[in-house]
Parts: sequence; structure tokens; C-alpha cells
Amino acid sequence: MTATQNNITHAMTVDVEDYFHVAAFNKVINPDEWENWPCRVEANTNKLLQLFADSNIKITFFILGWVAERYPELVKAIHAQGHEIASHGYSHQLIYKQDQNVFREETAKSKRILEDLAQVQITGYRAASYSITRKSLWALDTLAELGFTWDSSIFPTRHDNYGIPGSPEEPYKIVTTSGKILTEFPLTTAKVFGQSVPAAGGGYFRQYPYALSRWLFERASNNQTKPQIFYLHPWEIDPDQPRVPNASWFSNFRHYTNLSRCLPRLERMIDDFQFGTISQSLGSITVTKTLNIVELAEEKTQAA
Repeated sequence: MTATQNNITHAMTVDVEDYFHVAAFNKVINPDEWENWPCRVEANTNKLLQLFADSNIKITFFILGWVAERYPELVKAIHAQGHEIASHGYSHQLIYKQDQNVFREETAKSKRILEDLAQVQITGYRAASYSITRKSLWALDTLAELGFTWDSSIFPTRHDNYGIPGSPEEPYKIVTTSGKILTEFPLTTAKVFGQSVPAAGGGYFRQYPYALSRWLFERASNNQTKPQIFYLHPWEIDPDQPRVPNASWFSNFRHYTNLSRCLPRLERMIDDFQFGTISQSLGSITVTKTLNIVELAEEKTQAA
């Protein structure tokens, strides 16, 4: 780890899903076809577990319920190694395209599966493809009612599949319509020429040169004075994964670019910054900003 990081603990997170779950391929792979694809999530997650063990860090794993059902020993191994377990929902569907009752049922089911396997209370959540947007803020009410106390689903940027542009760029509290409170840890963005540039990991981490990713992450944290959040998926360190036919060129670009470079870059990221779990990061700061659902739905939330 570099000597200039001021002991700020950023949050390292992994969304435990397989390559055929991703939104980029949802037009060519239906969920009822998932069983037909070779699963690689267990082996890839184990590689990440070894890396984190070698680096002596504990992180937060957002585990998809579909994966947890099929690989219960993986969930138990993650917990046994001291990592934080949170929910990634059950079926990896975009929330704003789901029926509210279906979302509730699936979210409760996934929470129950993880709690049964890990024998701990699951209090954290991340939506598939960060799909809590202004069209699906109702999901925050559901999360609070189901017993979640924190969320990491909101990306304060513009994107074709996700994002709430103008929303806060550091942790804040959300008061739901029922009066319950969720702490939101938004995905990392950095201000560049007044624009919020994604700097949280994933496809951006693979597409940007590493020096740019590092610079943006450090810029987002104001030169290491506040914690940020980083994410990736097990399939992103797997350049040998099966290729999905008939996907668009843009989906292929998003998914396959620089898969072979992701793991070495992740190793550098872990060396350059101090990482821990989301709970550790949130525990190191005082969250002062509070918004209600109506304020979050407004176009210029940052001014709230």
C-alpha cells in the first residue's frame, strides 16, 4: 500500500453473479436458459477470495440469490473467511422493469437464503445493474420494510441503464415514505469539468487505463479524506469464459474489453488504496446529509 493514503478505508465490493446474468446479454439470454450455460462463478469467486486472503483484507460480497441456492458452500466459505455478506437480489432483473410484488417476493427470498446459509442477519443490498433510479424509488421502501438498513444501488451519474444524476456523491441517509431510514453508499464518481465521471470499478475499470482509474478514484475521495466504493464481478477476471453469440457489438464491447487485464489491475488497486467492508467504511465517518424520497426524486438533489 502506498504511504499517502491517510488510513482512509474505502469499501471493496464484489457482485457475485455469472457472465450470463448480466444486463448486457438480457436480450439474447432468457433467465429460463441460465441453467444451460456453464457456471464459472464459483471458481472465479474463489480466485478473488484467495487474492483478498493474500492481501489480508475483508470486503463486502453482494451475492445473487440464484447463485447462493446453487452454491451454498461458496456462501459459507465467504462468511467463514470473515467477509461481509449482503444481498444482490435473486434473479438479476432491472428493478424498474419488475412488478413491485415480484420484487418484494424475490428480495425477501434472497435475504432468507443468505441468512439461512451464513447464519447472520443480512442488512445490506445492491440492485442488479444499479437499477434503483428515479423510476424505481419505491424499491427503497420495500428494502426498509424487509429489514435492510443500508443500500449501495444508486449511481449519481447518467447511463442508459441506471443512474440518478444530481444525487449525493457521498454516503447519506434516505427517509422512506414509511419513515424508516436507509443509509445509502452511492457508487463512486469524480467531478471532472463539472461532470460526474464514474470511477467505481467494473467496466469503467477495465476500459480506462489504470492510471486514469487511480487518478479518478483519488480525485473522488478528495485526495483520501473520505471513503469511496469500488466494485467488480467474478466474471471480470475470467478471460476464458464462454462467448455469448448474437449479442450486439456494444454489449460485447462492454462485457469483454480487457478481461485479461482486470485481475492485475485489481492487485494494483489493492496495493494503492486501503480497502475494507462497506460497514467498516461507513463506521469510519459521520453521515450528515439526509433526504426523503420526494427530495431524491427531484432533478437537482445535490442542492437539498
